[in-house]
Amino acid sequence: MADTEVESAGAAGATNVSFSLISPAKRAQWQRRLTLGAGDVLNLSLFEVPETARAEVPVSPDGTISFLQARDVKAAGLTIDELRTNLDEALGKFYQNPRTIISPLALRSKRYYVLGAVVIKGVFTLDRPLTLIEAIARAGGLETGLYEQRTVELADLSHSFLVRGGQRLPIDFERLFQRGDLTQNVALEPEDYLFFASANANEIYVLGEVVNPGVLTFAPRPTAVRAIAARGGFADKAFKSRVLVVRGSLERPQTFVVDTAAILAGKAKDFELQPKDIVYVSTNPWVVAGEVLDIAARTFIQSFLVEGTTRKVPAAIR
Repeated sequence: MADTEVESAGAAGATNVSFSLISPAKRAQWQRRLTLGAGDVLNLSLFEVPETARAEVPVSPDGTISFLQARDVKAAGLTIDELRTNLDEALGKFYQNPRTIISPLALRSKRYYVLGAVVIKGVFTLDRPLTLIEAIARAGGLETGLYEQRTVELADLSHSFLVRGGQRLPIDFERLFQRGDLTQNVALEPEDYLFFASANANEIYVLGEVVNPGVLTFAPRPTAVRAIAARGGFADKAFKSRVLVVRGSLERPQTFVVDTAAILAGKAKDFELQPKDIVYVSTNPWVVAGEVLDIAARTFIQSFLVEGTTRKVPAAIR
């Protein structure tokens, strides 16, 4: 299904373990200081001057707003109180002690992204506090299909992820959806990227210091060296003696160290791969798999974000 941009209306927020309103003390920083942005729509007027009322005044794409004689006043990144102060100051040249009344009509500047194996893929408006489960419900739920006359979900939960601020959050989607562990049901924040990998894709991910990093369609009896060769071979800075293979869940991965230099020299047997394996070639010598595991996981996530959507995605996972 094609990507869409979705706006939703509704009431009632949610905590990470319930569907009740979030108390002010537990609100995220972006909720405690809710700022305006391009696309938000406001109703404006001056106190006790009804003829000054202006309805449906948008925050323009450059982040400014105009009201009466106050032209192109910065609004993006400001709270309503801060914008009111700026408008009062600008209008003070034309009115005696102006008091601007601002009523939000539509808050559309806060967004999040749901991609991958969901019914409705695209950009959604974060117009109220929302948990991960509620976000998936807005997206129509996970995609389903028929297998042996049974309806099954088509998302690979073990390789699904949530990216915030350029970093993957440690969310265990299997615990959330298969065990009902609501501690994993986190609240979303603006610019969150939620991606559900497809369970149908028998793929291998070859990343790092190879000529053409990316996804490789699963073939009969694939091996580490063959997979790397299929993506153009090693890059100049590749460290061939310790190639990392990551298998299983991103939260509980199984790791294997492959000496491809020994394999190429005929001194060792090639390592056989399985569907969804991540083959990561590092630039530097390392001793413990954990030293490069996080880098491999971040590279995997970045490759999915870039290949899984035609929309703008973070330039790098830090």
